[in-house]
Amino acid sequence: MPAFIIAEAGVNHNGDVRLAHRLVEVAAACGADAVKFQTFVAGEIAAADAGKCGYQLETTNASESQQTMLRRLELPFPAFGELKAHCSALGIQFLSTPFDLPSLHFLTDELGLDVLKLPSGEITNAPFLLAAARAGQRIILSTGMSVLGEIEEALAVLAWGLTRSDTPSCRADLAQALDQPGVRSLLARHVILLHCTSQYPTPYGDVNLRAMDTLAAAFGMPVGLSDHTPGVAISVAAVARGATVIEKHFTLDRDMDGPDHRASLDPAELSDLVKAVRAVEVALGDGHKRPIGAEWENARVVRKSLVARRAIATGEVLTADNVTAKRPGTGTSPMLYWDVLGKISARAYAEDEGIEP
Repeated sequence: MPAFIIAEAGVNHNGDVRLAHRLVEVAAACGADAVKFQTFVAGEIAAADAGKCGYQLETTNASESQQTMLRRLELPFPAFGELKAHCSALGIQFLSTPFDLPSLHFLTDELGLDVLKLPSGEITNAPFLLAAARAGQRIILSTGMSVLGEIEEALAVLAWGLTRSDTPSCRADLAQALDQPGVRSLLARHVILLHCTSQYPTPYGDVNLRAMDTLAAAFGMPVGLSDHTPGVAISVAAVARGATVIEKHFTLDRDMDGPDHRASLDPAELSDLVKAVRAVEVALGDGHKRPIGAEWENARVVRKSLVARRAIATGEVLTADNVTAKRPGTGTSPMLYWDVLGKISARAYAEDEGIEP
């Protein structure tokens, strides 16, 4: 199956619905499978005195609170219905990441999304994870900032929500959910794990792309990459390593104000990403080592055959002095070189004439 490419618009609309619609158009034109936004209620995400991350301090007003920044980037719920309709008209899937319970229920109950992309920051938010699992949708879960034990606990919450209607009485109850027969295979059908480095932008040396393989081995689930590196190379490499989903931020202009523009692709780069991923998928092939059709013809030209190094008389012994290998490869294979040496020539050969076996 081709990798599912999510063009992450996020909050790169800067709170402007018109820009959000333009981002839909760009993502569709670039050939992405889905365009994803972020749905949240600022007061539900961050306390009034919550500070900002380092990259947010660098890219937005350092004197404002996180909640104030989020209020500027927040879109009203009805806007997402309009964006979803726009996506449908353009043939691209609409996705949005919820960051709080009201937003999660809006996306599932009102908009009817059948895929939920959950952010790295919610991987320890057990009530949120339980609600997401009980919504019944497929889940794509980013794993930035987490260790394997935290991911396993998050999966335990999702497993509980997928298989039970009651509520855990304590944290220790959750381990039971993963131990039930068939639960791991159920999770593998419902959940995709995205390796992620929650740094914006992420230096190449901090990606640790092999951790994607570790996730697959540890949990037996499909994996992908939420990529915050500059350019497209790491996403392409992830697909070559087996990523089933690629998520990548994009923007209309990296010089715009806002927290995520700096770590985003511009439209031309997003188009390049889609083309590069599709090219590497074709190039991966089926894994069987065999010549393709054109190689058979090329082999006739660039391989070699046994020929007379010089003129050889009838009855002369064939030796390394009078037999060599030269192009083309249409005669006796040089693999028979030692079989030929020491034989008596049954006929005369001109220089460069092919030696018969």
